[in-house]
Amino acid sequence: MRKLIISAVAGGIIILASLYFAGLIAGSKDNRRPQSPKVVKTVFVDTVKNRTVPLVVPANGNLKAKKRVELYSEVQGVFRPGSKLFRTGQEYTAGQTLIRIDADEYYASVQSAKSSLYNLLTSIMPDLRLDYPEIYPKWQDYLNSFDIEKTTPPLPEMSSEKEKFFITGRLIVSNYYNVKNLEQRLSKYTIAAPFNGVLTEALVTEGTLIRSGQKLGEFINIGEYELEVSVSKTYGDFLKVGKEVELYNLDRTNKYAGKVTRVNGRVDQGSQTITVSIEVDGDDLKEGQYLEASLEAREEANAIEINRSLLLDNDQIFVVKDSILDLMYVDPIYFTDKTVVLKNVPDGEVIVSKPLSGAYAGMLVKVYDESKSPKAQP
Repeated sequence: MRKLIISAVAGGIIILASLYFAGLIAGSKDNRRPQSPKVVKTVFVDTVKNRTVPLVVPANGNLKAKKRVELYSEVQGVFRPGSKLFRTGQEYTAGQTLIRIDADEYYASVQSAKSSLYNLLTSIMPDLRLDYPEIYPKWQDYLNSFDIEKTTPPLPEMSSEKEKFFITGRLIVSNYYNVKNLEQRLSKYTIAAPFNGVLTEALVTEGTLIRSGQKLGEFINIGEYELEVSVSKTYGDFLKVGKEVELYNLDRTNKYAGKVTRVNGRVDQGSQTITVSIEVDGDDLKEGQYLEASLEAREEANAIEINRSLLLDNDQIFVVKDSILDLMYVDPIYFTDKTVVLKNVPDGEVIVSKPLSGAYAGMLVKVYDESKSPKAQP
């Protein structure tokens, strides 16, 4: 019995001790969470100063040579080799032969017609000397100047009806125009360069049999180009001939000065755009090259231009007032792919100049001080 009482007392002491230590451990736990430090974000700002903002319309297109000729044959024959190979990239000066077609057979027929005309002129000279001595000298001079190896000279001017009847009746006039017609066609066996340029397309080679109406190639003038761009009809009234235009290549590494030369008077019904032609020159330009144009449509007074990412809901921007963000309603009047032109923003207003993540109206912010930046230190 005594042992039972001792065991019960010892068990109670152990239980009480356990409860005591459990209470100490539970009391030592701190349930309070530490307060997170309040973070004040730094913002970049600009002070508004309204000015006259040019509304620049972006456009793009591919260059085309201002002077270009598609070469076609009007006669038939074998393509004879010339001083230069007829190949793409070959340069020619004005007047230099591009293509020479074999004309030996046709040349013989032209010479035969010239010979017949010369014989006719010779046959009428005795009659002229006897019946029309007053006009005989000028026809004798014409006969003396007639060279069968050269282009037939124009007939002397006939001053009287008797002279006209006599000359026409002897078939001089009809034979003369027949010869001129043959000479004109003979000239088409040789195609010469109309200006300094380069061959951009060659569809035939030396020795090829060329047929009448066949396309032979394409010849362009290098250095002078035109860029055709399409702009919205909204700005059609502001684009005038002679307006200066800035042009850039695709990488924007080169800049070119262009000028508006033509503005189409018709609006495309499908796209509601107007075609504008811009003239530009440059030794490093090539036909087909892609260029971007900046067309100055008009100027907007009392406006500012900011990045499009700063515009909220298309009519609001963030401003800073006493280190607190606030929203201001604005009037956007023109959008580009990167910027927007705004009106109704008072001078001296401090606006956020770079996007701020998580920004909201009433947010406490700190304005970035450039004077304390590492770059600003001497």
